Amino acid sequence: MTASASWTARDAAAVWHPFTQHATWTGDDPTVVDRAEGPWLWDVDGRRYLDGVSSLWTTTLGHGHPEVNAAVAAQLARLDHATFLGATHTPGIELAETLIALAPKGDDPELTRVFYAGDGSSAVEAALKIAYQYSTQTGHPRPKFVRLDHAYHGDTLGAVAVGGHELFHEAYRPLLLETIGIASPGDRVHDPDRLTTAVSHLESVMHEHGDQVCAIIVEPMMQGAAGMLDHDAEFLRTARRLAYTYGALLIFDEVATGIGRTGRMWAAEHAGVVPDLLTCGKGITGGYLPLSAVLAAEHVYEAFLSRPGDRSPRTFFHGHTYTANPLCCAAALANLRVMGEQDVVARAARLGDRLGKLLEPVAAKDGVVEVRRLGTMIGVEVAPNGDRTGFRVCRAARDRGVWLRPLGDTVVVMPPLTLGDDEADLLVDALDAAIDEVLA
Repeated sequence: MTASASWTARDAAAVWHPFTQHATWTGDDPTVVDRAEGPWLWDVDGRRYLDGVSSLWTTTLGHGHPEVNAAVAAQLARLDHATFLGATHTPGIELAETLIALAPKGDDPELTRVFYAGDGSSAVEAALKIAYQYSTQTGHPRPKFVRLDHAYHGDTLGAVAVGGHELFHEAYRPLLLETIGIASPGDRVHDPDRLTTAVSHLESVMHEHGDQVCAIIVEPMMQGAAGMLDHDAEFLRTARRLAYTYGALLIFDEVATGIGRTGRMWAAEHAGVVPDLLTCGKGITGGYLPLSAVLAAEHVYEAFLSRPGDRSPRTFFHGHTYTANPLCCAAALANLRVMGEQDVVARAARLGDRLGKLLEPVAAKDGVVEVRRLGTMIGVEVAPNGDRTGFRVCRAARDRGVWLRPLGDTVVVMPPLTLGDDEADLLVDALDAAIDEVLA
């Protein structure tokens, strides 16, 4: 028995994995990862794989970056954890200052405050609660949220409520808060005029329900878990205009799209607009440790300050034990510092362009429905050819030394932002050959 087979058997006897059907999982020959360096992963049998999805879209600089390693080690020697509830610490302060300096800029609003969370879902959950409480403290309660069809914002109940991915969310609908779904501006299957349809639908919904909507929430420019559905920046500008018009907040969920993934620091920059609340996570620590945040505009923050004569406190009663954990903050600070020093966002834009060029012959293949890309966020949709076509393409790529993960029959390509030319060639060559094998 190989080491992988032995560990898989032990895993199957004890572990319950996320997004995994365990009735068939062991038969899929899962990868048992042992170590990592740069863009590479090794399994317990010593086989090497290129990390083509940045370990679920988190790794920015590659694994085991020496400067991030050193920053976490230095922080561990000084302070491992201290509560952020009514106290503070230097890494948390410095990271907030850094995020505010890096935040998307525009005429109005300006993102000036940072509320820390633990992962993408918890950042979205905090943003939703902030938006609703803001409405109650600035006029009257607005109980509704506007969301996109096919949206994915995480798996806590609030995040699920503003999601529109039925495969993930249908079972929980009876438990959820009230939302209004609108047509996705990235939905190619149902409407070739998707931008016009989405804008018209949003305008209609806000005209009818605007005084009851506390926030519009959008994954800007690219709906990730929907299968990498990219959309026109004009939709974001419309959402910004309508949020202003009807007194709602605009939330951009940049957990997946932020930190350089789209060739800009933030996807919002493609549209030149700034939301009232922006969530970030995944790549913020470079894939090292779980940390997320909500960046808030000053007018939102000010609504939570107590005033003489208040009948109830305006405090935001939300948080968690490990809020702004110093180790996580130290990793994020080092990751963002290196990204700035090495101009990683510009490098990511060039990498995305290179991958797009390399994928042009793939896009022309029979059986490839479409290649969708913004920066280094790429989805290669293949036509069904038997069961689990996307999964089989990823498995065939793994046999060629490249680790990918499907979203249905869309194969996600999202490597570390510092991937070299030779590794980019390997990634696309393996995917190309894998598609030929599965679609033959």
